[in-house]
Amino acid sequence: MKKWIIAATLASLALSAEAADKIRFAASATYPPFESLDRENNLVGFDIDLAKALCQQMKAECTFTNNAFDSLIPSLKFRRYDAVISGMDITAERSKQVDFTQPYYANSAIVIAPKGRFSSFADLKEKRIGVENGTTHQKYLQDEHPEVKVVAYDSYQNAILDMKNGRLDGVFGDSAVVNQWLKTNPNLATVGEHVTDPDYFGTGLGIAVRKGNTALRDRFNQALTELKANGSWQQLNQKWFPE
Repeated sequence: MKKWIIAATLASLALSAEAADKIRFAASATYPPFESLDRENNLVGFDIDLAKALCQQMKAECTFTNNAFDSLIPSLKFRRYDAVISGMDITAERSKQVDFTQPYYANSAIVIAPKGRFSSFADLKEKRIGVENGTTHQKYLQDEHPEVKVVAYDSYQNAILDMKNGRLDGVFGDSAVVNQWLKTNPNLATVGEHVTDPDYFGTGLGIAVRKGNTALRDRFNQALTELKANGSWQQLNQKWFPE
């Protein structure tokens, strides 16, 4: 009987250790080059490569699941996943619900619109500006610019399409992502200055973990520091955000 109890205990400990080395990431594949789906419906992008590099540094196995952006934090809180990496701004409001790692990418935001149509943010009064639902961009416009008509989409790709077809006046997104859009859409241009309000964008992007999961957060932070020190982060940045 004692042998059975000891064996069961050892098995349980082994399973716990194994589970601790498996990290389930959630992301929203609507925001290239941070994350998107390839032709085989695999999640790819800067965030995904970074998470894989972190897991390798931590000697952990990681898996990735695609979710709608506005469901990421609720899914994390309900323990469906262990972490969220999805171009997510570190904000005071989100920090009430989840814990964040140190920033892994500096961030700002800007509006893009058809070239020559607007010269400043003031020109956007009463204009229809597209955002992805549940994002910091949506909240910023709602809080700070109620004069703008905010139109929420399930993905930025659909917002860009509507803008091209004349159903939107502009789209508000992260500067790094916008720069990629401009490379493939020469008829678009930025409007006004980059937004760096620290309540919404200035702190940077972080990996979210459940509130109180300091052990995983600290492991991520240590691995991030190591990747920046050994040049791996810089290589990923150059791969996905070439000058």
